[in-house]
Amino acid sequence: MTFSASPLVPGAGAETDAEAWRRTAELVVAAVSQAAAQIPSAEPLAVAAPLPDATGVELPSGTALTAYLGAGVEGKVLLVLAGDVVDALADTPFGAVEPADALRPALDALAAALGGRLEGTPTAIAVEDCLEVLAGGTTVLVPLVAGDAVHAVVGVSLVPPAPPQPASAVAAARSGSWGIDMLRDVEMEVTCELGRTRMTVRQLLALAPGDVVELDRLAGSPADLLVNGTLLARGEVVVVDEAFGLRITEIVTPDGR
Repeated sequence: MTFSASPLVPGAGAETDAEAWRRTAELVVAAVSQAAAQIPSAEPLAVAAPLPDATGVELPSGTALTAYLGAGVEGKVLLVLAGDVVDALADTPFGAVEPADALRPALDALAAALGGRLEGTPTAIAVEDCLEVLAGGTTVLVPLVAGDAVHAVVGVSLVPPAPPQPASAVAAARSGSWGIDMLRDVEMEVTCELGRTRMTVRQLLALAPGDVVELDRLAGSPADLLVNGTLLARGEVVVVDEAFGLRITEIVTPDGR
C-alpha cells in the first residue's frame, strides 16, 4: 500500500467519498504502524488491511478504550484489546494496572502520528458498544494480528474542521459567558514535576536500593507546575520550613504549552 505524503482531513478537498476514505485510510494505517510497538503483545503485531466497518473482523473480547483527538485533528480514536492483555495488566509485579494508563503511550503515539494529540484521559467502555463512539466521521478500522488471531483493533474517526467564526460572533459568545468567577472556589490538583523517564518492566524489576533513575531534565533545569495535568508554570525547587516548595519563575502562556 502506498501511503499519502500529506494528511487528509475528510471534507477538506474535492475528492469523492471513496477517494476521501482511501486517503484517510492510508493516513490511519501509517499512524497505526508507528503506534503498534507500544501495544503489549507476546508476538510481533502485523498491521492488516483497513476496513470501513467491523464487517468480516471479529473484535477482541478484552476491553475497549476511546479518546478524543484535538490540536489540529478533530475526531476520536478507539483501541480494542484481547483478553490476555487485560489479564496480564491485572496481575503485574507492581499490582493491577489500569488499561487506560498502560496503553496511554500507544494512544498518544497514534494521535501524534495523525497530526494531533489526545484531549483528556482515555475512557474504558464495553466492547459491544465501542463502534458507536466512532459514528459521525470518516471511520477507519485497522486490525492488528498476532499469528492467526486478531490481537487488537484500532479505530479512528475523523471529522472536517469547523469553519472559523467571525470575530463578532466570538466576542458575543464571550460577553454572554459567566466567566472565571464561578470557578474560583473549585479545588484543583496541583503537581510539581522534576522530570520523567520511560522504563521497561524488565528494567523496573531490576531496580534495587542505591540505583539512580535518570530523568529527562538537566541538573538546574526548572521544575514544572501542573494543574490537573496541564502545564501552568515553571520554577525553582526550594525548602520552606523543612518541606519542599516551588518558587515560580515563569508563567506558561496557552501558546507556550
